[in-house]
Amino acid sequence: MDMVSILPANSIGKNFISAPYLPKGMDEYCYRNLQTLWPLERWRNLHAAEVEMLVKNNNTSSDWDDILVTDIFDPTLLVNNQFFGMVRIGRLQKSVLEHNDLRLPTGITGSIIIACDIGDDVAIHNVGYLSHFIIGDRCILSKVDEMNTSDHAKFGNGIVKEGEREEVRIWLDLMNEAGCRRVAPFDGMIAADAWLWAKYRDDRALQARLKEITQNSMDPHRGYYGLIGDQCVIKNSLVLKDVKIGSHCYIKGANKLKNLTINSSQAEPTQIGEGVELVNGIIGYGCHIFYGCKAVRFVLGDNSNLKYGARLINSFLGDNSTISCCEVLNNLIFPAHEQHHNNSFLVAGVVMGQSNIAAGATIGSNHNSRANDNELQAGRGFWPGLCTSLKHSCRFASFVLISKADYPAELDIPLPFSLLNNNPALNQLEMMPAFWWMYNMYALARNAAKYHKRDKRKNKQQNIEYDCLAPDTIEEIFAACRLLEIWTAKAWLRSSGRPQEGLSEKALAAKGRMILSGPEEQTAKLEILGENIERSSRKVVILKVWQAWRAYHDMIRYYSVKNLLAWMQSHPEADFAVMQKELSGKRVECWINFGGQLMPEQEADRLRADITSGRLKDWKAIHGRYGKLWEKYPLAKQRHAFASLCAVQGLRRMTNEQWLAALEDSARIQHYISDQVYLSRKKDYDNPFHRSTFRNDDEMEAAIGTIEENDFIRQMRAETGEYLRLVAEIARRG
Repeated sequence: MDMVSILPANSIGKNFISAPYLPKGMDEYCYRNLQTLWPLERWRNLHAAEVEMLVKNNNTSSDWDDILVTDIFDPTLLVNNQFFGMVRIGRLQKSVLEHNDLRLPTGITGSIIIACDIGDDVAIHNVGYLSHFIIGDRCILSKVDEMNTSDHAKFGNGIVKEGEREEVRIWLDLMNEAGCRRVAPFDGMIAADAWLWAKYRDDRALQARLKEITQNSMDPHRGYYGLIGDQCVIKNSLVLKDVKIGSHCYIKGANKLKNLTINSSQAEPTQIGEGVELVNGIIGYGCHIFYGCKAVRFVLGDNSNLKYGARLINSFLGDNSTISCCEVLNNLIFPAHEQHHNNSFLVAGVVMGQSNIAAGATIGSNHNSRANDNELQAGRGFWPGLCTSLKHSCRFASFVLISKADYPAELDIPLPFSLLNNNPALNQLEMMPAFWWMYNMYALARNAAKYHKRDKRKNKQQNIEYDCLAPDTIEEIFAACRLLEIWTAKAWLRSSGRPQEGLSEKALAAKGRMILSGPEEQTAKLEILGENIERSSRKVVILKVWQAWRAYHDMIRYYSVKNLLAWMQSHPEADFAVMQKELSGKRVECWINFGGQLMPEQEADRLRADITSGRLKDWKAIHGRYGKLWEKYPLAKQRHAFASLCAVQGLRRMTNEQWLAALEDSARIQHYISDQVYLSRKKDYDNPFHRSTFRNDDEMEAAIGTIEENDFIRQMRAETGEYLRLVAEIARRG
């Protein structure tokens, strides 16, 4: 086959929809007319004088009868252009468009225009090839090499058009390099959708329905045009092909934008900058992509950023996230993810949000496997430290902090809020449960407020739980406490030379609970070892178990009372008896993180069943179900809190006196939180090495302020005062 074919001279701008795919009785403009932003009756043919002026200004057309304009049309503003096919031009009068100090006169100059609809008051200058686009009002297109739309454009959606083979469908190979968890992207896809599709691979009926729903989400007919929304600015760029761009989008210096939907609006404008190359993707509202980034087969959630040469391939990046410099491959990343360093690498995993990948981190090496089908699963708050190296396959509970090290084997870390450390000197893995609560309270308490503040989305399609203490983490804590009890009992039996055989886990847990409930001296000399933590024969030593077990219980109590106080606030006439009647019930122990939204496993199963049965017929209906579950979530969370408070106290039913004691205890915990926020931040101010870079205390204070001026510490003290006031008020109700 020839690479370059010779076609008839009149073939430009004609027969956009080839005969086999042209609907009966329709012309090639049928779908264009459905898409166009203006009523068809606004257009008129050129007057003879206008044609004469256009020719005088060195404009040409394959047929001047195909050039349609509005009543307000100044032909002197069109200079040195070539027009092919039917071109419809909106209001055009002498004026200047300005954007960021760039001022260009309205008009069309030095461009090739093929079968386009052009809005009012545009400035199109030096566009080498502009084919089959609908361009909104007050747009600036300047110095663009090529803007082209094919008849089979899918704008980044994972569908096939009529006459196409299934092999051309775009898939995202999420969570796994082998492609066994692939999902088809679509405009409006959120992290919950990607999780639903990628995770439940064993539900074959669900998989078939999701593919069908996605295919039906777009018209499979050929002939749809590219779209440029109102007040877009595209300048100094090379190639834009098969793209749909929302209003108020700013694109400058892009190398290649192909097969994309770029969502943008006046309230949430998206910007794309220099050297960017994006292929086969969906970009959310309010995104920023700058400075040489590359993304292929991807979805970018709302209010997310790619910067400084980041590479994002076969991945979903959730809302409110930023990736700079680094390489990210085959990942499903939930909202509020931060990864800012050139030598960071993240491959083949699901990271469940509120995460931070440090410089030098190599997350997911496949070199310990014969195949590329391994994965990594990290709960909320995942934070591997500098130069951390992790191998597949690994699983981490929520808020695991990993110290700098090369971890030699696969890991399964079930203890949330823990610090993980590789100790090669002693040839052992070490883990400190509840580390965040005991030693890093400033970061933990600031977590939710920080992410709420960064959430700039106007339309929050993806629901997100930001609180670090929520049903998912509380259930992890309950499971962790049981493990600590069992491991403590086994350590005690080893130290006393007593046999473990024949003892049930229930008996071991009871013994461990009794030991941990006693004085610290009972555990001081025990070497407590974790089990099934690392795929190796070396020891896994659990540190400060006595303190961590108590910290875990305080975390459960604080979560419970805080949420029950919220219920009492919303029911000002209720007392404890009413609350118990409304909220008591069996504790829901299994919660699923759907892209940032938590839901009971039973609801997730019902969601899947309703999709498979056809009760939820499309993605809009599925998103509607997410929304209804989110509306019910606060009450579900409060019921979980009540059951958790009973469970942590070993009660089936609570008395009023026990409730008042829990309130008093929560006040103690709130004081502890406030004090630890202050003390954990004060370490930075007291650190002599931190102070060493300043000439004196005055310079340090001028540069970074004093700890007493810290905004978050002030906020925490104010919140503590309000919390104590509320506890006293609720306690008076009885």
